[in-house]
Amino acid sequence: MGAVLGVDGCRSGWVGVRWDGTCDVLLAATIDELVASAGPVDAIAIDIPIDLPSGTPREAERLARRRLPGRASTVFNAPAHVVLDAPDYPAANAANKAALGLGLSKQTWHLVPKIRDVDQWLRTRPAVPVVEAHPEICFAAMNGGVLFDGKTTAAGEALRRSLLSAHGLDVEAERRSGVAVDDVLDAAATAWTARRFADGVAERLPPEPRDEPHPAIWA
Repeated sequence: MGAVLGVDGCRSGWVGVRWDGTCDVLLAATIDELVASAGPVDAIAIDIPIDLPSGTPREAERLARRRLPGRASTVFNAPAHVVLDAPDYPAANAANKAALGLGLSKQTWHLVPKIRDVDQWLRTRPAVPVVEAHPEICFAAMNGGVLFDGKTTAAGEALRRSLLSAHGLDVEAERRSGVAVDDVLDAAATAWTARRFADGVAERLPPEPRDEPHPAIWA
């Protein structure tokens, strides 16, 4: 099979898992550098909001939360696109409320530099298909149900490793500078979705229009 790339944010920038039957862990400061280091791939799945809303909250997050009873808090609302130009959190929070009628969480604000990085990179129109994925949705799809043990717990980590291995992703997930073990496991989970998207079997939230990759969460 051809290679795919799954991507997750980490403290040092981005971590990717390139999967072509074997798994290679890649690190880079920017999404452009990470994708370049992966070489040719059939598809890329990234754990970051793509195609930000301008007037109403996205349907994708609402549907994702419904898939994760008891773990719905792991799904953050995508910020309004105008937030990317905000100079600080108070301005971003006000802008998000004005655009979407919702406040902006501090957790989402801290993701804005990475959301902006991906947003700007996508404006270069990369030739490879790029979709958004959420690791907890990916793992739930692999498992046939929600994973209630958190990803940073021993039980949660062990289950995620087992699920990945069962689906052919034997990834060397080890703690290293700027990257946590769960970051690598999450990137591997999104690589699983990238492969499914490339093969035409991934599930889309919301399900239609299926021929439009964004805005949606895929699994």
